[in-house]
Amino acid sequence: MIVTLRRMPEYCGPYIYYHRVRPYIHSGKNNPAVPDGVIYDGVGFYHGKPMQFRGETRAQSGIIPALDAVLGIAQERDELRTYLMEMRDYMPSGHRAFVEAVERQSAIRAFVSGAGAGHKPVVEFYNGCLASVEAFSSIHMEFAASYIFGQAQSACSNPDSVGTGGAPFMPYLKKHRDETAASQISGSKKPNA
Repeated sequence: MIVTLRRMPEYCGPYIYYHRVRPYIHSGKNNPAVPDGVIYDGVGFYHGKPMQFRGETRAQSGIIPALDAVLGIAQERDELRTYLMEMRDYMPSGHRAFVEAVERQSAIRAFVSGAGAGHKPVVEFYNGCLASVEAFSSIHMEFAASYIFGQAQSACSNPDSVGTGGAPFMPYLKKHRDETAASQISGSKKPNA
């Protein structure tokens, strides 16, 4: 995932993303540019009324939540956690069910911190997995800074105070990364990612 993410600039640079992609996937909820929401012309189901949906965000994918669940990454019960739970409403139902099943059933962290704690290779491998998720989050934050904040300096029509998902994305991305790092199990040297 890290190798693929690092290739993003090959096909979509910051200018293109900010000016040509982001406006179409940006949130209609918590977006200061459209405080009343977005009217979806031609969608009879909404009867021409403005709707406030979240825009595209990594939290809508089942991938990172599934990794968090399988590794038992502890997330504080706060507004970020509330937001992440809301994003599950945008996942395909099967993906959401999978993430929830993994959350209920994963015993990896309990094993590593319990019976596996005396086995240095087990702890190091687990911490290495956490370090990889943390590295992915760091790269994502770098791209968010250059693809959104960096581009926002030249245009005010595409707000940068919230991410495409309608949340204060830089604090949320940092918090998720930091919670992942804090989930390391002590007693083992942190491996290089």
